Amino acid sequence: MSAKPKATKTSGSSTGLYKAESVKDAADSLGITNLPDPVASALASDVEYRVHQVIEEAARFMRHARRTTLTTGDIDRALRVLNIEPIYGHSPYTTPVFRRALPFPQMASGGPVYFLEDEEVDFERVLREEKLVLPPNVRWTAHWLAVEGVQPLIPENPPAVPRDDPASTAPGAAASDKRVGQQAALVKQVLSRELQLYYDRLTSSILPSGSGTTDPTKRAAALASFRHDAGLQPLLPYLVRWVGENVVSVLHDGTQDDTSGRTLEVLLDVISALLQNATLFVEPYLHQILPPVLSVLLHSSLPPMHSDHLRKSAGSALARILTQHSVTYPSLAPRIMKTLLLALLGPERGPGTRLGALRGLIRVGKEAVRKGILDAGGAKALGAEPGVLGAVLEALEVLHPPSERPVPLDLGNTDDARIADRLREILGDFFAERLMGDAAWARGVLAES
Repeated sequence: MSAKPKATKTSGSSTGLYKAESVKDAADSLGITNLPDPVASALASDVEYRVHQVIEEAARFMRHARRTTLTTGDIDRALRVLNIEPIYGHSPYTTPVFRRALPFPQMASGGPVYFLEDEEVDFERVLREEKLVLPPNVRWTAHWLAVEGVQPLIPENPPAVPRDDPASTAPGAAASDKRVGQQAALVKQVLSRELQLYYDRLTSSILPSGSGTTDPTKRAAALASFRHDAGLQPLLPYLVRWVGENVVSVLHDGTQDDTSGRTLEVLLDVISALLQNATLFVEPYLHQILPPVLSVLLHSSLPPMHSDHLRKSAGSALARILTQHSVTYPSLAPRIMKTLLLALLGPERGPGTRLGALRGLIRVGKEAVRKGILDAGGAKALGAEPGVLGAVLEALEVLHPPSERPVPLDLGNTDDARIADRLREILGDFFAERLMGDAAWARGVLAES
């Protein structure tokens, strides 16, 4: 029994939807004649594959739009995804109207033929109509929200909120109540009800309103929340503003009682706790945090029982700000150093302000002390001014600790005499005499071996 030979398919036949004859017709219209059958069949298969690919992508857009009708817009999006030039002249907003052509007597078996009816355009009417200007597409641009804590006055940024006129603000409890009422109204407009309640609980736990007393347990819990709570970011601008307003209020009253000192201490504790919270983004509010810190540090008259502790706490907060954010803001450290040096060497500064500047330099670090005490001549300018002697000696101890068994300089020795002259030139006679009693301390302060 012989095997029946398989029927072989001719090279010119095609079983797909897109026939090879259609490819030959397109080639003839382009002036390509005698296209081989294998080439036409291969091109027809590729065209059919590409059409299937486009329809599949368009159907995906149709399903995502929850529609059951495929539109020309879906085809345009599919072509864009496949990086294919779109088909011009077909818009999803203009439905094409097909007309049926009259039957051809010589081709009765050809079936009906449909065509798109061209719209007749009246040029006179088009020229008379008002021309519509298309709006520009959506674009993205970059602008500065703030530059070193200052908001630029450009159209993209909201206008600055005008501050209240100090002359029109009545002193005393009425102004304080007005300020608290404005802040409470602002909080209620932006924050949710839960955050408003949490804000009220936090502030009342730190500083009770009226004549109420603060529970130490609640205050410790509130400070712990400031240090570790990750959900305080929406409350951060209001807390910073609350701290600043209370610091200004206490310093403006000028009372030297124990209550004012404790209030300033707890407000500085709040600032330190917020700076210790690693989950908070405090950089946009540094320009609001620095004024209360520097105000406490450089204020001329603080409550006597709390003065030293307040200046040390403010100096520690200032040092933490510089440590955490001086890399992001390179101009922050020079600006603070300039402020401290002006407070230290200003001609009409009081002892309290000079003492605060020294405390700030000590907390910032050794290089700050060297620039302020030695390079800028701070020790020589202060001399034996009362109230700052201990702070200047403490600053010199930051540069180099004194010896346990001091050995004085030998003025008969050439090197020791030269060191003594340098001490008088840099530190002045008063502090030079103090350091000349310890040769190792003097050489360490002057950075000489």
